[in-house]
Amino acid sequence: MRNENKPKGWNEIKTNDSWAIFKIMGEFVSGFEKLSRIGPCVSIFGSARTKPDEKYYKLSVAIAEKIVENGYGVITGGGPGIMEAGNKGAHLAGGTSVGLNIDLPFEQHDNPYIDGDKSIDFDYFFVRKVMFVKYSQGFVVLPGGFGTLDELFESITLIQTHKIDRFPIILVGTEYWQGLFEWIKNTLLDKFNTISAGDIDLLHLVDTEDEVLEVLNNFYNEYELSPNF
Repeated sequence: MRNENKPKGWNEIKTNDSWAIFKIMGEFVSGFEKLSRIGPCVSIFGSARTKPDEKYYKLSVAIAEKIVENGYGVITGGGPGIMEAGNKGAHLAGGTSVGLNIDLPFEQHDNPYIDGDKSIDFDYFFVRKVMFVKYSQGFVVLPGGFGTLDELFESITLIQTHKIDRFPIILVGTEYWQGLFEWIKNTLLDKFNTISAGDIDLLHLVDTEDEVLEVLNNFYNEYELSPNF
């Protein structure tokens, strides 16, 4: 243990980094191969700390059921809380339920509602986030912490900079997201002009599962796209 806690020399750091490249490549290859066979999905994000008796857990289950009934699969981070609720709703509705699990020292563990052949493990957050974005036709974001905010703003940035195709980003829970939405509009746009007016249109604030599906369906009807499940 004492040897592991000693500061590493530069040569040792370089050697470890070189070998890490192969593990990173392996995670990308495995993720691409598995997810490319699954079909169109909608990603559901939110707190791992949300309990089954809380309203946003129940709402996430209902949203996932609606998503599946409308022809999409569901992707979550594979853990407890909102992620578990999303997988549970997809499972109960008989749809595709995908879990992209991350190895963490706390909070994260696989939930039991992921399809047996669609549970994928990652060590690297950035690889996992690529999978969320590359294989999602929409983001549904329920109340969550720093990880949820990270995934939200990463997706907005990639769409804003045209690094990925546009897809709907739906914030569920006006009471939770309204303050952030107003800060983006009033401070970033109106006061400091650090974003464009059209960037606001990337976000949709809703409160019900029906509103989530309305945003998804309106978007894909407008762009003449549809899920192919």
